[in-house]
Amino acid sequence: MPVPGPGYSITVRVEAPPSASAAGDLTSAVGRVGGVLTAFDVVESHSDAIVVDITANVANADHVEHVREALDALPGVRVRKVSDRTFLMHLGGKLSVSPKVQLRNRDDLSRAYTPGVARVCQAIAANPADARRLTIKRNTVAVVTDGSAVLGLGNIGPAAALPVMEGKAALFKKFADVDAWPVCLDTQDTEEIIKIVKALAPVYAGINLEDIAAPRCFEIEKRLREQLDIPVFHDDQHGTAIVVVAALRNALRVVGKEIEDCKIVVSGAGAAGSAIMRLLMHKKPGDIIAADINGIVHLGRSDLDDNLRWLAENTNKDNVSGTLHDALVGADVFIGVSAPNLFGAEQVATMAPNPVVFALANPDPEIDPLEAQKHAAVVATGRSDYPNQINNVLAFPGVFRGLLDAQAHEITDDMLLAAANAIADVVDDRLNASYIVPSVFDSAVAPAVAEAVKAAARKSGATS
Repeated sequence: MPVPGPGYSITVRVEAPPSASAAGDLTSAVGRVGGVLTAFDVVESHSDAIVVDITANVANADHVEHVREALDALPGVRVRKVSDRTFLMHLGGKLSVSPKVQLRNRDDLSRAYTPGVARVCQAIAANPADARRLTIKRNTVAVVTDGSAVLGLGNIGPAAALPVMEGKAALFKKFADVDAWPVCLDTQDTEEIIKIVKALAPVYAGINLEDIAAPRCFEIEKRLREQLDIPVFHDDQHGTAIVVVAALRNALRVVGKEIEDCKIVVSGAGAAGSAIMRLLMHKKPGDIIAADINGIVHLGRSDLDDNLRWLAENTNKDNVSGTLHDALVGADVFIGVSAPNLFGAEQVATMAPNPVVFALANPDPEIDPLEAQKHAAVVATGRSDYPNQINNVLAFPGVFRGLLDAQAHEITDDMLLAAANAIADVVDDRLNASYIVPSVFDSAVAPAVAEAVKAAARKSGATS
């Protein structure tokens, strides 16, 4: 279901005749093949030709060629170059290091570096807690990955994961003024990852685990939480869970249902799905039915690993079996964090009246949102081109801002729930079926989440 969007934006430089109809001919050619024009700039003008930059959103690489061919086919037009604006943004990376202090003269150097810095080192050696006060540790988070489960791309390795981790770090800075740094590890061995992160931990006040495949991510997070005195947060699990819980709270307000009365079906029992279900359990839903590639998770299955067995023991109260389609019958809520195109409008029609459908697989959801809307009262996706985008950026910047401000040593479910409630509350009286979570650019979100997490952290006693 690819559609043109800013993630696949191109600029085409073309040479065209200087006729009165040139602009119209060029823009019409782009439109005829489904490109979405976003800019038209004349960069050179001569007596016999003009040179124009045409910027457009397209759907994929094949679509780029369709646009190129459509322009090249116009009489007297020649395509000089096609530039991918996403690749241009990434040239040289998206991050840099900038000092916070001026180094203008010898005196500045003597304080920032030797000999003055030795006194600061001695103070920290005498009182290690001072590292939070006197170094970058107070505001720095490691974004750690092994590249084994990157976006929807799978196991592409640490180097290929780096652009995503850079982007994550940029979002930390943009939305919460947190200094985050990519740490892409060239190992997928659980013990090695734990050992490396422990060794790196003195520099950081928090660890954000990212794009590490299940089930290893569960063990890595659990062990690091036990062994470190700083919060460890796996965004694919807990960031997703926070935003889903926030969105569901508001969606159920729209349809006038209480979660205690709801049957919730979750497709996907990996990192995100498991965390969503575990956090939802604090809200005491009527029932949760988990489903994965092998169908409904129940105690009679022979393929249960530790995570699936825990889910089987703590969800599906009637121990039903069958397919995802079977699970949907009579369900009030569907939450998908799994795979594209698993069901259609006919399955939504079997759900309870006024169902809620969160089809969050990216880029292609479990059901086409337009199909879901035929019967669902509220529909959400992970995409930016539909209403109700469930996006982790609503959670993780504010969560870490609150943890850092509280000087927290750990993160708890109470803090995650506080973050979810804060996100839901930002919507306030703007709530409707197409607006159950705030925009990722709503400046109120990160501060609200940070304050809620900080308060929960201090209440828990998990702070310095």
